[in-house]
Amino acid sequence: MEEERLASLRELEGRIGYRFHDIEWLNRALTHGSFLNESDPSTKRSNEVLEFLGDAVLNLAVSHLLLQRFPDAQEGMLSMKRAHLVKQSSLALLAREIRLEEHLLLGKSELLNRGKEKSSILANAYEALFGAIYIDSGLGPVLGMLKKLLEPYLQSEPPFPSFQDYKSLLQEKAQPIYGLSPDYQVLKESGPDHDKRFQASVAIHGEVKGIGWGKSKKEAEQEAARKALSKLEIRNTKSETDPDVQNTNDLSK
Repeated sequence: MEEERLASLRELEGRIGYRFHDIEWLNRALTHGSFLNESDPSTKRSNEVLEFLGDAVLNLAVSHLLLQRFPDAQEGMLSMKRAHLVKQSSLALLAREIRLEEHLLLGKSELLNRGKEKSSILANAYEALFGAIYIDSGLGPVLGMLKKLLEPYLQSEPPFPSFQDYKSLLQEKAQPIYGLSPDYQVLKESGPDHDKRFQASVAIHGEVKGIGWGKSKKEAEQEAARKALSKLEIRNTKSETDPDVQNTNDLSK
C-alpha cells in the first residue's frame, strides 16, 4: 500500500477512534467498484461484499442499542427508529460527519460525476466500514463506535429526532457556486457537563454564512447550515420576484 494512501487511512482511524488490526479491510471498505474498472482488478476488491455484511451488522447493532436505550418500548416503535437510522439518507449523513468521502477510492468517471457527494455511495461505504470493523474485531467495537456516533440521535422518545441533513443540502448548493465545501468550526461551549451547549459556525471562502447552537457539536453545525440555507432561499426568492436583483445564488448575509 502506498504511503500516501496509508496516511489517509490512518487519519480516518484517528477520526473514528478505531485502529484496524489489518488495515487492508479499511482500504477495501472504501474502494468503490468504479475504481477497479480503471485499475487492475486481479489485485484489488471493491467494497460490495463488505457493504452486504455491513448492512446486516448495522441492523443488528442498531437494534441492540435501541433496546438498551428504550427497554420498555414496543416492537413497532423500535422498528420505526431502526428503519430511520439505517436508511440511505441517514447513513449518508453519518458518513459525512466523519468525512468518509475524503478517503473513498472512485474511478475517474465517478469523480467527474461528483460521486463523493452521492448519498448512495456514501451510505454504501458506511455500511462497508462497519462490515470491515466486524470482520477485523467482532461486534463489540461496532457497538462501541455506533453508540458514540449515534448518541445525538438516541436521546428522546418519539417523536424521533429528524435526520434533516442541512449540511448535505448546503454542500450541494455551495459546491457548484464556490467550488469549495463549507467549513465548520465550533466557536464555544457552555453549561455544566451534564447539559452542555455548543455554538458552531459555517463559512465559505472564509466568510461566515451561519451560526447555530445545539446540545452537541453535530447539532450546532446542522443548525448553522440550516441558517445559511435559509438566507440562500430568501435571496433566491427575492431574485425571482425582483428583476433588479441578480440571481447569484450568494450565501452571504
